[in-house]
Amino acid sequence: MRDSVVVDGVGKTYAGGVEAIREARFRVAPGEFLSLLGPSGCGKSTLLMMIAGLLAPSRGSIRVDDAEVQGPRRDVGIVFQSPVLLPWRTVLDNVLLPVEMLRLRRTDYARRARDLLSMAKVDDFAAKLPHELSGGMKQRVAICRALVHDPALLLMDEPFSALDAMTRDQMGLELLRIWDVHKKTVVFVTHSIREAVFLSDRVLVMSPRPATIGFETDVKLPRPRTMDMQEADEFNRYVGLLRHSIEAGTRP
Repeated sequence: MRDSVVVDGVGKTYAGGVEAIREARFRVAPGEFLSLLGPSGCGKSTLLMMIAGLLAPSRGSIRVDDAEVQGPRRDVGIVFQSPVLLPWRTVLDNVLLPVEMLRLRRTDYARRARDLLSMAKVDDFAAKLPHELSGGMKQRVAICRALVHDPALLLMDEPFSALDAMTRDQMGLELLRIWDVHKKTVVFVTHSIREAVFLSDRVLVMSPRPATIGFETDVKLPRPRTMDMQEADEFNRYVGLLRHSIEAGTRP
């Protein structure tokens, strides 16, 4: 089976010679939940945007479903740090926005949009405007929007970073529940070690800028994940391993 994502020797240097990413090289299997972990400013979001086709690499190549990424792709869904919902559109209309942008038939996707809202437990708010929703509810809507056109790949850029701790934990559980149903390939950016361990099948640790992939580990915890797992010795062994890797400059 071919890999869903192949990042091959990718680097990014901005104008003025600022090197954000020196080299990134990794593969993501179909249906895998992969987290990119590292300190703020290390280039995690830059790498994610290059996978999305929203930013061109300075060197190297990226392939998604065996096709080289040369620009934005319709088979990719993106969830940003902020929900970025249009304030004048209802929740349902916000979810259906990618359908309109991709010039797909709205009637073909309206049922899917409502089903996603139901799965995310915000279907009662389909006719509401974004200002009537809590922060966690807005981010659930953003996840539904990213999934509405049935992309093969879901890219998530610290989507829960602005939420309080309790809401963040709940959103992690909701995300895993949705992922378990739809089995999308996920690349998830975070600077939270515990979040990375809790969500992921595998974690890649990025070094400080100019970034490389300095360390990786499979997370062999059983699924479905539960909050009680975070108290287990095995969970905290992974947390300690990743923390040591980051503190040692990604030298395990």
